[in-house]
Amino acid sequence: MKTRRQVAILDLIKKHDIETQDELQHYLGEAGFDVTQATVSRDIRELRLIKILSASGNYKYATGSEGSADMSEIFYSLFSDSVLSVEAAQNILVIKCMSGLAQAVCAAMDTMAWSGFVGTLAGEDTIFVVCRTNDAAKLAQDEFRKLVGP
Repeated sequence: MKTRRQVAILDLIKKHDIETQDELQHYLGEAGFDVTQATVSRDIRELRLIKILSASGNYKYATGSEGSADMSEIFYSLFSDSVLSVEAAQNILVIKCMSGLAQAVCAAMDTMAWSGFVGTLAGEDTIFVVCRTNDAAKLAQDEFRKLVGP
C-alpha cells in the first residue's frame, strides 16, 4: 500500500502543481488513498520532495530532479526567497522562514553537502541545524545571511 501510494504521489506531482500537503492529501483521496496529514508528511520526507518555483510563480512539490536547474540553484533561490533570518547559538543555527516554507528549505538544504553540519530539523517556520562546532555555525550564519540580504 505504501509503495503504491508513493508512486501515486510521484505521478500526481508530475501532473499537477501541488502547493500544500492538504492539496496532496485531497488528490490522494481522489485517487482512492484515504490518508492522514501525518502520512502525507512522512511520504514527502521519505520521497525527499522539495518545493520549487512553478511557472505560475507559486511553489510546488517536486522530486529535485525535475527541470534542468542544478540542485544548488534551487536551494539558493528557495533560501533567498523564503528565509527571514539566520542566527547562530553556540553550535546550532536557527533559521526563521516564511510560514509553511521551513520544510521545503530544509529538504533542499539536506540535498547539499555541508561538511560542518551534523543534521537538520524543520518545523512550520523554523529550521534548526546542528553544526559540528561553534565556528562552523558562525561561518554558516555569515554565509547564509549573505543570501537573505539586508
